[in-house]
Amino acid sequence: MSVFTWPARVYWEDTDAGGVVYYANYYRFMERARTEWLRAHGLSQGALAVDPGVLFTVVESGLKYLKAARLDDLLVVSCEPAAAGRVAIDFRQRIWRGSEAGELLAEGHVKVVSVNAQNFRACRLPESILNEIAVEPN
Repeated sequence: MSVFTWPARVYWEDTDAGGVVYYANYYRFMERARTEWLRAHGLSQGALAVDPGVLFTVVESGLKYLKAARLDDLLVVSCEPAAAGRVAIDFRQRIWRGSEAGELLAEGHVKVVSVNAQNFRACRLPESILNEIAVEPN
């Protein structure tokens, strides 16, 4: 499977007083890339919440900061499913400055679990989602 990438721009609101991206905002860029990855596969989080009634929640994450992103930088954020189980998908994600050939700024992982939209209990990923995104179960 090819790695999905999504472009992002660093705005003033993403930075601290020195014009450097605030550390927690890297997670925001990664979240948006995962949402756009779903959309690229014809899936919408809003629609999934209604039918089949599934939401995704982050249960584990880690991020290694390598270099600082700064105000006005163009970023490329990747999203790559690494593994899927009955209720969870593990993603590898990276953030570069400029392009995938540019400076690697951060790399991390995020594990999301599908939960029932009504009671927020973990539930099985619908087969249609696994088939659509072509993730191999682990």
